[in-house]
Amino acid sequence: MDMRPEMRHELRQKLVMTPKLQQAIKLLQVPALELQQILKEELTVNPLLEEPEEGEDDLQEEQVRDNDGEDEGEFKASETEIDWDRYLKDGFEMGARASGEREEIEEGYERVPVVKLTLEDYLTSQLRIATDSEEDIRIGEFIIGSLDRNGFLTISTEEIARLLSVDETVITRVHSMIKTFDPPGIGASDLRECLMIQISQDGLEDSLAWILVKDHLDDFLQKRYPDIGRKLHKTVGEVQAAADVISKYDPRPGTRYSADEPRYIVPDLVVENIEGEYLVQHNDRNIPRLRVSRAYKDILSNAKSRSKKEREYVVDKLNSARWLIKTIDQRRRTMIKVMEAILEVQREFFDRGVEHLKPLTLQQIAEKVDMHESTVSRVTNSKYVQTPRGVLELKYFFSTGLRSDNGEVASSKKIKARMSEAIEKEDKHHPLSDQEIADMLKREGLNVARRTVAKYRDQLEILPARIRKQY
Repeated sequence: MDMRPEMRHELRQKLVMTPKLQQAIKLLQVPALELQQILKEELTVNPLLEEPEEGEDDLQEEQVRDNDGEDEGEFKASETEIDWDRYLKDGFEMGARASGEREEIEEGYERVPVVKLTLEDYLTSQLRIATDSEEDIRIGEFIIGSLDRNGFLTISTEEIARLLSVDETVITRVHSMIKTFDPPGIGASDLRECLMIQISQDGLEDSLAWILVKDHLDDFLQKRYPDIGRKLHKTVGEVQAAADVISKYDPRPGTRYSADEPRYIVPDLVVENIEGEYLVQHNDRNIPRLRVSRAYKDILSNAKSRSKKEREYVVDKLNSARWLIKTIDQRRRTMIKVMEAILEVQREFFDRGVEHLKPLTLQQIAEKVDMHESTVSRVTNSKYVQTPRGVLELKYFFSTGLRSDNGEVASSKKIKARMSEAIEKEDKHHPLSDQEIADMLKREGLNVARRTVAKYRDQLEILPARIRKQY
């Protein structure tokens, strides 16, 4: 066997993930709000990009097409035209991975800046009103800082006393004061104490609701009302009435002052019904319009008076600006193309509702639009569309299916919708079991196993029949 080293020439094609191609992938994947921020950043770092003033003609389409239409002498952009169809079909997956006229959309999306009060700020303000003792305020702030997001104290008073080198009776006194603050139930050590504080503040100590929480909380949470009734010598109806009283209290009082920022949804696409036909539009209302500044002509026309470094800088920024504008335009056309394919498949959903949603996969849409499946995945990831049936995530239109008796395939979302409707209309005193729901669906031609019903019910966050039962 010959083991000698040798040199050999080999020619093969290879698609390399250049930085600009990585940028194109990122822009295709991000939703509208992120895209808006990215473009604003590009406007600040690239002097050859500008946003037209109000009332100026939108020159974006002209800028996209004029790459070969100007004489820039030796400094003409060296970028070759990008074969977008090839990249979209390949899904940007091959090779090495490196370290129109503007259509106005009538709907407005108001942005209202809101300063959200945190739980810690709210409780601290009450603490400073309740006492002027610096020592009590110091202890109270430590206790408030030890509350979890639900408003429960995560550390014992004994441990606080040790950490602050203060007598535990003082800690207990300040803790008791905090438990009188708003929202009711704040500062409790667990769910039982949280509910008991709220019941007590309503003056219902020693009521049946109080006893349920104090002595039978586990049975109450599992809705074992007959067992509770036998132990307390009460009717099931009396236990149910007490449970209804408890249900009005908040088991997690701290969450109403959560510091989590609200998540705004801005649809990337809009589907409108115009005289029976659906029109897909790209929602670029809040996305900056971009064009290449004509200022670069002055530099290139006087090239000899400019240094080589200046000229290279201008050409680099010019290429970058043109690439970005082309990429944004391609993103818009790709998203509309994918949404139109979804609309074609799911036309009955738009006309008649969720019961007519068809099973659909990313691969099916990829074949319809002649793109790679991963490209369709990027287009639909974290994107929303405003439709006559509400604002929906693009992923909503994709689901698995089950074959019915007539040979048709029913979407899992259709089955879930039918389950939700049946449970909503059920007799609350005799709720439908999973098997009864499976039998109902079978009578309607949908062969769904009981375990599948249980899985879908869990996904819908619907409780089992035993816990849904009202007495």
